[in-house]
Amino acid sequence: MKISTKGRYALRMMVDLAEHQNGEYISLKDIAQRQEVSKKYLEQIVPILNKSGFLKTNRGYQGGYMLSKPPRQYTVGDILRLTEGDLAPVPCAAQDPADCPRSEDCATLPVWRGLNRVINEYLDGITLQDLLDQQRAHYANDYMI
Repeated sequence: MKISTKGRYALRMMVDLAEHQNGEYISLKDIAQRQEVSKKYLEQIVPILNKSGFLKTNRGYQGGYMLSKPPRQYTVGDILRLTEGDLAPVPCAAQDPADCPRSEDCATLPVWRGLNRVINEYLDGITLQDLLDQQRAHYANDYMI
């Protein structure tokens, strides 16, 4: 399984919005600069996040984006599934019953289903708030004397 730039940048954008939330809308230009990502690329990701209710938007002067919910209510799994689709390592792992003529006799199907479960449980166990807390702890340790 490989996460595309769309998924990685969407996650970075959501973390950035969580980190810089102050009750005001944040411009895409500012996010793009901080994350060193093309604004044009973020413009392709925003509709996906917006359509699913992950973001609040405001157009015009002082316009921009903010999270529609607190950071603890977004999981990494939710964000990646939204941008990447199913995170299953192989197509049959997420299907029940598996849509494969060999599924009844497939010795490897339990491996793929187990891996799929582990991937999803892991990513669903991490929230944006967890990432912020981890980052703050990292910076706090760097500046301790």
